[in-house]
Amino acid sequence: MLAQTSFLLLDGGMGTVLQQKGLTPGGVPELLNLTNPELIRSVHRDYIDAGSRVVYTNTFGANSLKLARAGADTASVVSAAVAIAREAAGDTGTLTALDVGPLGELLEPMGSLPFERACELFREMIAAGTAAGADLIVIETMTDLQEARAALLAAKECSSLPVFVTMSFDETGRTFTGCTAVSMARTLEGLGADAVGLNCSLGPDKLAPLLREVCENTRLPVIAKPNAGLPDPVDGRYDMGPEDFVQAMLACVEAGASIVGGCCGTSPDYIRRLKEALTGRRAAPRRYAGGSFLCTPVCPLTIDGVRVVGERVNPTGKKRFQQALLENDLDYILDVAVEQEEAGAHILDVNVGFPGVDEAAMLPQVVKKLQSAVSVPLQLDSSNPDALEAGLRVYCGKASVNSVNGEPEVLERVLPIVKKYGAAVVGLTMDKQGIPQTAEGRVAIARRILDAALAYGIPREDVWIDCLTLTISAQQDQAQETLKAVRAVREELGLQTLLGVSNISFGLPNRPLITRSFLTQALGAGLTLPIINPNQREMLDAVSAFRVLSGEDSQCRDYIERFAGVTVRTEVVSSGAPAPSSAGEGGKSLESAILKGLKADAGRLAREALASGEADELSLVEAHLIPALDRVGDGYEKGTVFLPQLLSAAQAAQAVFEVIRSSIAAKGGAPVKKGTLIVATVQGDIHDIGKNIVKTVLENYGYEVLDLGRDVPPETVVEAAERRRVRLVGLSALMTTTLPAMEETVRQLKALPEPPVVFVGGAVVTPDYAGRIGADYYARDARQSVEIAKEVLG
Repeated sequence: MLAQTSFLLLDGGMGTVLQQKGLTPGGVPELLNLTNPELIRSVHRDYIDAGSRVVYTNTFGANSLKLARAGADTASVVSAAVAIAREAAGDTGTLTALDVGPLGELLEPMGSLPFERACELFREMIAAGTAAGADLIVIETMTDLQEARAALLAAKECSSLPVFVTMSFDETGRTFTGCTAVSMARTLEGLGADAVGLNCSLGPDKLAPLLREVCENTRLPVIAKPNAGLPDPVDGRYDMGPEDFVQAMLACVEAGASIVGGCCGTSPDYIRRLKEALTGRRAAPRRYAGGSFLCTPVCPLTIDGVRVVGERVNPTGKKRFQQALLENDLDYILDVAVEQEEAGAHILDVNVGFPGVDEAAMLPQVVKKLQSAVSVPLQLDSSNPDALEAGLRVYCGKASVNSVNGEPEVLERVLPIVKKYGAAVVGLTMDKQGIPQTAEGRVAIARRILDAALAYGIPREDVWIDCLTLTISAQQDQAQETLKAVRAVREELGLQTLLGVSNISFGLPNRPLITRSFLTQALGAGLTLPIINPNQREMLDAVSAFRVLSGEDSQCRDYIERFAGVTVRTEVVSSGAPAPSSAGEGGKSLESAILKGLKADAGRLAREALASGEADELSLVEAHLIPALDRVGDGYEKGTVFLPQLLSAAQAAQAVFEVIRSSIAAKGGAPVKKGTLIVATVQGDIHDIGKNIVKTVLENYGYEVLDLGRDVPPETVVEAAERRRVRLVGLSALMTTTLPAMEETVRQLKALPEPPVVFVGGAVVTPDYAGRIGADYYARDARQSVEIAKEVLG
């Protein structure tokens, strides 16, 4: 079924076909499995007759969150849907794919839905579909990598069926939440998907370049299931007919896709034409980029040279950090992480092991906290398998695990966890006999670790070796043995190497000098992942110079950027003292705290500014808070800041507003509000993620937002606008079938004696359509909604 030399033909759109057959706007298509099974059966049969060899069940939104509003239960709807698809397939050999779509709510930390609750909701669907006889599971139209992970883990934990996963990307080359195609491909393959790819959102002409990226970053079969172009917001028709669609699909096939079909706007005719075009063709050859790799959704990191691992998220020798762990002060830990990212770390080593700390409970908390504000990948550092599994489970992306050693018992406990979550693993060259005193002894253990990892199915590029740095004040000869071992691991085994570099100078005066000298030698021997303190500028300077001399920094671009305009000073650093950092607690500004999403720091700095008289409530808003949010908004508009950072900054701003409100209330004043507006998702549309984001951002600019919710009748919006005498109303729609409801709502609002200003937005709304229905503004995103509010309300 999954051969990559031939094609597997999927079906086309279900929802848009049902709309053509009479599904009313706002209707719940999944209920038709119970109320009109023959209609669903006929759609499946039409696709099978057209050539589809996989049909998706009519279960896209059949999760408990969505079905509860319709008074139905998941098990009944899913079981009926699978039975209908199987009956339609008959003896044709067509496979029934359980279709699993998004839950409709944002997961933590962007939203409020806990990760395990999401897993539970997906597990309900998948267990019911597996029991009913589905042949495979398809997780589709995901925009949040964490939600895709939750669905895939649920599938792997309660079913043995093959799993396909596709995500939806926009013209920026990223998903709605900022995930890259590379991060998606690497993460989902590591978690055990059987095929990955792209669906919905764009037409095949726009998907081909992204598919090429996906194909270069996975060994799995790749899926292409695009829309028939873009819909007209008035009549809902998509702009690509069958012939244009098929011609554009050939570019997707040439990019490497071998599992193909259609999504919104496509019909059996599209699939019939696609089958004809592919008859006699073979899938295009592909090139897998390979190599070691870590990522977060927004930050893919290929390990193809020296990458700095920040060492400071670690309690060893740090009393303040130890106190933070014992007091559950996650904001302090986040501060430490943010400083390292800003200083230039590519990866952050995260260790929360300390007496009195429940490491298995603490590590996932810290991972979630760090990922709310830090973009770079994490390395989870623990000897506790339960803690590692808990941390990897909530980590969004591909992490590394530090560490295992050569003891068989340790390898047996940890490597299955590494494999399950698709992580990389660091192997320490030691075993029950301790650390070998010779390079040859350490390399022998490295080979043992590599062989064990390969036996568990962990790819070679995901095995990294730490040859161990020993203190030269106690074992001076061991420095050279470590360097010999590093060179041998790189040259003989071809693996990435990692060292805790600063261990070399423990107990000696002027530690930075020794550490920097050893770092330079280790890099020359083949060290690729130095664990250092990136806040010590001279360490990063040494790495920068090495990258120039090794040729890794092409044309010295990074080096020049780092040192252009910098005055170099020569000074003696006192024993053991790190170089000064510009990002210390005392130097953090309110603006930077908001920009980095540091809620606790933002609140604290706002209180300090008010208490010292440095600012009053109004100047905090106008001179600090709004400019910071504007900078985040500008970055979001330019594609340099993504949804997680936008929401994180908004939450930090909310902490400032709470301080301001409390201060004004203590003085007997009224809350700070710039104006009031209404937001609502129009009647028939149950999607409200975009509307909720707009609300969050507007509130943090100081506006009072009356949220009427989703599926809101025009009369309800009009009544609220009249009663509250609001001057601005925002309407959202994500389905073409609900655009008439948006038009009617605008019409009724404009018929009022004192009509409010109306802005509209959503995935299916265009500027042209906004003008046609009489709206005053079109808002592409939350950032534009703010600009509209500023113009209308001040």
